[in-house]
Amino acid sequence: MKLFGLILLIASFLVGCSKEQNFDERVIYLISPEKIAGFDPINASDMYSSNEMGKVYEGLFEFHPLKRPYELMPNLAEAMPTVGDDGLTYTVKIKKGVFFQESPAFKGVKRELKAEDFVYSIKRLADPKLMSKGWWTLDDKLVGLNEWRAKYAQAEATNYADEIEGLKKVDDYTIQFKLKAPFPQFLYALAMPYSFVVAKEVVDFYGKEFLNFPVGTGAFVLPKFEQTNRLVYTKNPNFREKFYPSEGEDSDIANGLLADAGKKIPLVDKIVVDIIVEAQPKWLGFKRAKNDLLEVPKDNFQEVIVGTRELTDDFKSKGIRLHAEAQLDVTFISLNNQNDLFKDNKKLRQAISLAYNRAQANKLFYNDTAIEAQGVIPPGIAGYRKEFKNPYTKYDLVLAKKLLKEAGYPEGKGLPDLVVETRNDTSSRQILEQFADNMKDIGIKVIVGQNTWPELVNKVTTKRNMMYTMAWGADYPDAENFLGLLYCPNQSPGSNGANYCNPEFDKLYKQAVVLQDSPERTALYEKINEMVALEVPWVFSFNRTKYYVTQAWLKNYKFMEFNHTQFQYLNVDLEVKKQLSKKF
Repeated sequence: MKLFGLILLIASFLVGCSKEQNFDERVIYLISPEKIAGFDPINASDMYSSNEMGKVYEGLFEFHPLKRPYELMPNLAEAMPTVGDDGLTYTVKIKKGVFFQESPAFKGVKRELKAEDFVYSIKRLADPKLMSKGWWTLDDKLVGLNEWRAKYAQAEATNYADEIEGLKKVDDYTIQFKLKAPFPQFLYALAMPYSFVVAKEVVDFYGKEFLNFPVGTGAFVLPKFEQTNRLVYTKNPNFREKFYPSEGEDSDIANGLLADAGKKIPLVDKIVVDIIVEAQPKWLGFKRAKNDLLEVPKDNFQEVIVGTRELTDDFKSKGIRLHAEAQLDVTFISLNNQNDLFKDNKKLRQAISLAYNRAQANKLFYNDTAIEAQGVIPPGIAGYRKEFKNPYTKYDLVLAKKLLKEAGYPEGKGLPDLVVETRNDTSSRQILEQFADNMKDIGIKVIVGQNTWPELVNKVTTKRNMMYTMAWGADYPDAENFLGLLYCPNQSPGSNGANYCNPEFDKLYKQAVVLQDSPERTALYEKINEMVALEVPWVFSFNRTKYYVTQAWLKNYKFMEFNHTQFQYLNVDLEVKKQLSKKF
């Protein structure tokens, strides 16, 4: 009986493989390392959720898929907004003839997108009863929005019919926003998944199940979201007239990235996303041509890459391409600064940071390709100063022990065990095991708590943690997006998962974020970054370089930091796939 079951299992695996080798339709096979909690844009607080959300939902603006430096362009907006003489009033015209995907919520009617849908969607983001994880993006930004939110904080129901001065429908195709104060990053907020548009009828029709029935205006359709290990998106048959860009960087022509210029998108029939947590099954799948795009696992770096920028001959022979890109990101071990242990004990925080051997971690987990983070802002963004060296990110056990004693815990005596929450994959566990070994050297015991991704996010947003590991990749290319992670009003469930509050930091932050890009603003960003770095609200870890590989038949891939809607621009060359698949 067991043998028969094994034979059936092998047979089903082989059949599954043969089905995937389909040369009649263009299908992109992707991997996500984590399950997501659902498809409600107002809770797209991590890159895994954002990547899936962007296949179905859209916003007014998006980042150009090819231009660098990154540049915003209209998406559902007809053009970039007009800005009033006061610098506070933004008027946005939306495209006509855009329709939501089909849904029983529309009762057979073809539902056109209207300005009111954006007003409704942003009100949902502000609704206190929904506890959006993205409220921080618009908190205290639009005239009357915070007051509307406060009005319904204790009421039984929220009245979406109330007019808000800073958020108005002018006509069916025009929206007007009015800011309380200058905020140069405002348009970036409208390009983030939190602001993606939804239809009220769909939210009402599905109620609490709305997060499982995504209905957007996007290029791909997912009729129902289920917590399975595979998501299959199909091309939206009613997607509007949208075309692949005809301009980019000079190198894009040589790299074949403009071969599809002017073609109607999306260019593929399906996107299949498999949820695979562990690195090695993902890697084996890529080597067998079962997925088209993958970050190179740390344990396979030497197998794939010679030096830091060249593929080995074996991978070159299969037409595989390497994409090595410095990330606009920072990894860190966050301390819950509302925890009595850390709140008013800076020396304890500094001692922990000094005992962390980052050089060892870089070698073990990043093949010596990462940069040791000195503060919140990563290289590549104004506000990062290469000359600044944080004295508490060096590895110094003598000073760590001295500060630990001054913090009231000589040799760790009297200090409770530190529980650090992380994801339940091997790499995350190994990173924290090395951190725990480092902490033993000064008498601190660390316990590693492993969680699914939704469990980890929930513990952070509800403040039910002592410490946790995280990485933050830029939502947009501005230091405000990083500094906001430590701004007190953004504390959980907002982006300040460290729950750090420092009146001096908050004061300087508020001064900086209203300034236009200028030397004055850059100097202020530098000051804030270096000030908070010495406070050690996090154990600052790394700014990473990521290494991705793509199969030869995957076209138009260009690394993109803000890639929520990038997938609609990708293509598959079936002839190349048919020929090169024989080599796998």
